[in-house]
Amino acid sequence: MRNAIAAVLIVVLSSGLASARTSSSFTAARYGFTMKSTTIRMPDGVELAATLYMPSGAPPGKRFPALLSYLPYRKDDGEAQSDYGMLSYFARRGFVGAAVDIRGFGESTGTPPDREYSAQERHDGERVIAWLARQPWSNGKVGMFGISWGAFNSIQMAMRNPPALKAILAVAGTERLFKEDVHYMDGIFHVDEFELGMDLSQGVSGAPNFSLAENVIGPRMNSKPWSLTYFEHQRDGAFWHRPERPLSAIRVPCFLIGGLHDGYRDSVPRMLEHVHAPVKAWIGPWNHAWPDDSDYGPLYGWRRQAVRWFAYWLKGEPTGVMHDPKLMIYLQHWYPPGAEDRNIPGVWRAEKGWPPRGLRMERLYLQPGRALAAKAAAAGQNVLRYVPSAGKRSGIFWWGDLQPNQAPVDAHSLVYQTRPLTHDTAIMGFPKVMLYAAASAPMADWFARLEDVAPDGRVTLVTGAGLNGAQRDSMFHPKYLVPGKFYAFSFALHLASYVFPKGHRIRIAISNAMWPMAWPTPYAMDTTVKLGGTHPSWIDLPRVPLSGPAPSSSLLTPPAPVARRDDISGSDYLWPGTYTTLPDKNGRSRDVWQGSSNTSFPWGPLHRHETLTYEVDNANPADASAVGHSVYTQAVGGHTLSWHGRLTLRSDRHDFYYTYTRKLLRDGKLIISRTWQRTIPRDHQ
Repeated sequence: MRNAIAAVLIVVLSSGLASARTSSSFTAARYGFTMKSTTIRMPDGVELAATLYMPSGAPPGKRFPALLSYLPYRKDDGEAQSDYGMLSYFARRGFVGAAVDIRGFGESTGTPPDREYSAQERHDGERVIAWLARQPWSNGKVGMFGISWGAFNSIQMAMRNPPALKAILAVAGTERLFKEDVHYMDGIFHVDEFELGMDLSQGVSGAPNFSLAENVIGPRMNSKPWSLTYFEHQRDGAFWHRPERPLSAIRVPCFLIGGLHDGYRDSVPRMLEHVHAPVKAWIGPWNHAWPDDSDYGPLYGWRRQAVRWFAYWLKGEPTGVMHDPKLMIYLQHWYPPGAEDRNIPGVWRAEKGWPPRGLRMERLYLQPGRALAAKAAAAGQNVLRYVPSAGKRSGIFWWGDLQPNQAPVDAHSLVYQTRPLTHDTAIMGFPKVMLYAAASAPMADWFARLEDVAPDGRVTLVTGAGLNGAQRDSMFHPKYLVPGKFYAFSFALHLASYVFPKGHRIRIAISNAMWPMAWPTPYAMDTTVKLGGTHPSWIDLPRVPLSGPAPSSSLLTPPAPVARRDDISGSDYLWPGTYTTLPDKNGRSRDVWQGSSNTSFPWGPLHRHETLTYEVDNANPADASAVGHSVYTQAVGGHTLSWHGRLTLRSDRHDFYYTYTRKLLRDGKLIISRTWQRTIPRDHQ
């Protein structure tokens, strides 16, 4: 017995000592750093531009692992400031940071690939990893990390398990491209600023020279806009799955960071469940940003934990990182509606994995009298008139970010709510909705929003999701609805972690539109939801205990200062911009998004501006449109180069009509112009 107790004490003390060391030897700066520009030659002769952030002051012959950031977002201007802050931090701690432009972007040569996450990007990425591993300064081990695109391709590379790739860190990413990427939100057609930005970026040559040589600018300006390719693939299928392999194929250790206000948060629980390699995860109250740079807090330093993660897997150092909780997740407490930057109240929970401990599903039934209760009512039904512009005041461009009061949107929805709660109620997971419903038209979408109604009437969005009715059985093989026929529409809402306070009400709001996030279905209609009887409609809430184990405070440190380049000022990040709801005109709903930025570089100032105007006719929902303008104006070498992109997308009952024009001007004189024009049949959208 004494030996057993002694053994336990040794384990506990050893774990504590390992954690104590994380604040000093493993995460402290040990070196200076230098920056080196180089190229990585591909078998077809294309050269990928790379900047290496190298540790300096090391003993002769010292070898280091590499950390790869592999993006189309232009390492020499678009990502230069953020790369400097992150990769210099890692270099000072004994890693070679490598920022690499994918082919056809920035200073890398070649033609832009035919899509994001292309086969060419993946093949090149495997060669980049192998190149980094065999450099004379390398210890043969490579890590990969990034946010958004950098998270997507880190996960995709981990699915391929290249020999030298030993660990990844993925922030705000997903492996499910059709359902969760920005082109088809929940399988429903979507267009936003990303299309504008990427379509124009394809045509821009690399900083600092911005070459106008025909062999450089020609292939870029003439490359097919990616938005056209996405609009040509309106259902799930082989096109969307080519970059993917099963999560179970991943043998590379994964550190995942997700935000409860990011549209890509659902992937973290999936990977915790299905990846067999070691996985660690943070899910915090953040939007589409790093944990130290979110619009919503509290904010935390993530780079120190990244060093612990990579030092363990790439250097073999006993950093104690594998003694940390497998999952740290923030349980949010109530916050009033509103999109302003703020800290969100709540507590951190430490979990052994997914699902969280104590999870149980609690079913609440939608009642004919608009109540939400634990027992099904007698049979009844509610009818909803389809308003195509419903959602325009919701603030929802995707299922992320904080949103304004949802009450104006609920006016165009079927609303069901509980009595005031008699106790605090915590949920953590994926609420699930079942609707027995019919439509008077062959196409209809359903949207469900889970909300918190405060005693003063303010309505906070907790989570939501949509379902394309044609995809009720399969996203691969959609089928039109039979008008008037009732179907069982079952779908999960996006990840939520939230406490509904005592005295508040839980509300579910059902609508058939979420404009402008989701393109409207083309038929005027009514929809009917069955309630109670033999076909009740309901929502399952993922209930968890109000209290649970908390992670060590040593893992939740305040953000540290980030090194910045003195020769770059401003930012070229346009989002979130401003969103304006205009008065309806001749029955048409109009909404405008716009964003601008100004950045100063050593070679000259950059100005960017984008606008998107959305319109839909509430009387004729087939008549919808989105018109976007994007301008990229760069001063360089005594001249002004201006790239212009114009996207026009409109629809009728049967087709989408697509036009995109990309132009390049030098000192106001047109150099190149190219236009793509297509009629694309609507495929159950």
